[in-house]
Amino acid sequence: MLRVTKLTDYATVVLTVLAASAGEVLSATEIAERAGLEATTVSKVLKPLAQAALVEGFRGAHGGYRLARPARDIRLIEVIEAMEGPLSVTECSVHDGQCGLESSCGLRRNWRRINDVIAQSLRGISLQDMLEPEPDPRASRRIDMRLANA
Repeated sequence: MLRVTKLTDYATVVLTVLAASAGEVLSATEIAERAGLEATTVSKVLKPLAQAALVEGFRGAHGGYRLARPARDIRLIEVIEAMEGPLSVTECSVHDGQCGLESSCGLRRNWRRINDVIAQSLRGISLQDMLEPEPDPRASRRIDMRLANA
């Protein structure tokens, strides 16, 4: 199963809190309160997000964090890579020499294609997109019903 880590999930939550705050500088404690997370967890995810230039940190009495760029310009792939490193569905899909079967396995090229498709999909999703409400599942059923009756 492909799954992002909890910290990556929390990083996305932290970033959406900042995105919803329209350029406001928020302390880690304020972010934690708005996100429903522990302050220590928020502090833990802010460090790699700052290193990846996704958030800006400000020191001082009115210090805190804000997005480094508009939410529409931050891609989900950037969040994942900031927290976990390069996207790799298998060891061989990114790095050479990581698998003992590399010389005899014919699947590497296909895994790389799959990796590229997933990465491209994640590049197509912005942080702004993550703020949008989920579509109403009833609306998609109505569409399905009209298609079924056509």
